[in-house]
Amino acid sequence: MVDEISRKKRVVFILLILIVSMIILSQMDWFWRLIYPLKYEDIIIINAEEYGLDPALVAAIIFVESKYVPSAQSHRGAVGLMQIMPDTGIWIAEQLGIKEFEEDKLFDPAINIMFGCWYVANLQKEFNEQLIVVLAAYNAGRGNVKKWLEDNNWDGRNTSIDELPFDETRNFIKQVIAVYKKYKNIYIFE
Repeated sequence: MVDEISRKKRVVFILLILIVSMIILSQMDWFWRLIYPLKYEDIIIINAEEYGLDPALVAAIIFVESKYVPSAQSHRGAVGLMQIMPDTGIWIAEQLGIKEFEEDKLFDPAINIMFGCWYVANLQKEFNEQLIVVLAAYNAGRGNVKKWLEDNNWDGRNTSIDELPFDETRNFIKQVIAVYKKYKNIYIFE
């Protein structure tokens, strides 16, 4: 009986220590920076500023798309930090007047982030800076989003994300929004 009471006290004590430790860690930025790292900060800030974007949003998109792995490739063929499709990369290069662009340049963090920021800004202009709609278009393509909006199948609001027909797009938007909030709280972009 004494052993059982002693064992229960130890278990409660260990649980209490774990709970207190988690509370303390959750209040420490360094802890969150381990979970939500920030790489390529200078490139992100320069391009976000150039294209009128919040650097925390750009960082969140990169985190969700590639976890900051510049060599990342999706099963659909998107490449680099911001997971840009090669055809989209060629189109962006044309829009930016970049001559002699080759698809493998999308693995270069500076090029990929610049192209990704330009693309997000382009989508913001097209979709009146409605963040949820912009993120949907970034993931599912502007053509799909226009169709969803025109057919009145979707109103583009945060409360209607679950009405989107693509699971991947719903999950992408939810993840980016959650990580975006974390980056805004953890990092100060100047």
